Amino acid sequence: MEPLSTLAFESAPVGLIYAEDRVIKLCNTRFSEMFGYRKAELEGHSLSKLYPSSDEFQRIGQIGVEKMRGLGRYADERIMRRKDESLFWCRVRGQSLAPQDPFAQSVWSFADISEKRPVTEMTRRERQVAKMLAEGLTSKEIARGLEISPRTVEVHRARLMNKFGARNGLELVANLAGLPLGGTS
Repeated sequence: MEPLSTLAFESAPVGLIYAEDRVIKLCNTRFSEMFGYRKAELEGHSLSKLYPSSDEFQRIGQIGVEKMRGLGRYADERIMRRKDESLFWCRVRGQSLAPQDPFAQSVWSFADISEKRPVTEMTRRERQVAKMLAEGLTSKEIARGLEISPRTVEVHRARLMNKFGARNGLELVANLAGLPLGGTS
């Protein structure tokens, strides 16, 4: 009989990995199935192959390492890429085993949330703005974070409203967050 820890890791209802310096050292079956790979195609490989672009991999890594330095934990919802190149929303949670060097050794969970939050075709910048809007940031805060003008943020917000069929900012954020919006007047 397998040790309980191995059984729990393999039978978890979410994708789980153990990573060192953002390289997958061990993954469970749910993780490999979620991304459409065999375990052997993932273990020993960089997580970068699961991101929409190398820019996204770098950007999210910079954000993650800063947050993990303080608490040793990081969580977000982001768009990830499957082996067949299709994109999907994923809830990601991470725990560093060495907070002074957060990515040296870490454990991560991945949950496919695409049924609640379908992917809408967006540019890289629109995805960045959408993610920050869903986090509750203002246009000025987004502009500072992305080092663009508030007016440019508003242009992206208007495009997102059109793509998501939102009538106002509240509807847009609800759509981005995948939340049902109650009756509106």
